Amino acid sequence: MLVARKNITHLAEGLRSRKLKIVFTNGVFDILHRGHIEYLAKAKALGDVLIVGLNSDASVRRLKGKTRPIQNQRDRAAILSALRSVDFVVMFGEDRPDRLIEQVKPDVLVKGADYKLSEIAGAGFVRSYGGRVRRLRLLPGRSTSRLLKKLR
Repeated sequence: MLVARKNITHLAEGLRSRKLKIVFTNGVFDILHRGHIEYLAKAKALGDVLIVGLNSDASVRRLKGKTRPIQNQRDRAAILSALRSVDFVVMFGEDRPDRLIEQVKPDVLVKGADYKLSEIAGAGFVRSYGGRVRRLRLLPGRSTSRLLKKLR
């Protein structure tokens, strides 16, 4: 389910009041592939509720270049929302999700193992209140960049 950014703090507080363990991850998720599916399923398995922060189209262009995203933010959000492992999707327009992570205050923050702990946005904040930061091993050979290169 797509949640408006202005409502995410209230949603997260409600989930915490019900003693649900919140897992958060973020990304572009432009061309969804098997690597994404397995990553999101592993992330969900670390808690009760998975919230996915989704880069807006404008932030994707700043990060990936003017030819990206391939799919617009509404389509990417709808696709993610349809996945069994994803409970909530929230859009963010910044290049990094630090402020969104502060709003959600997840129990577990998840990124791919291709990130060093020092590179993970919000890691210090999450650890400051006893939350965990997990790096998940990615499925080898599966990436949007690789798919785009193959298409070209």
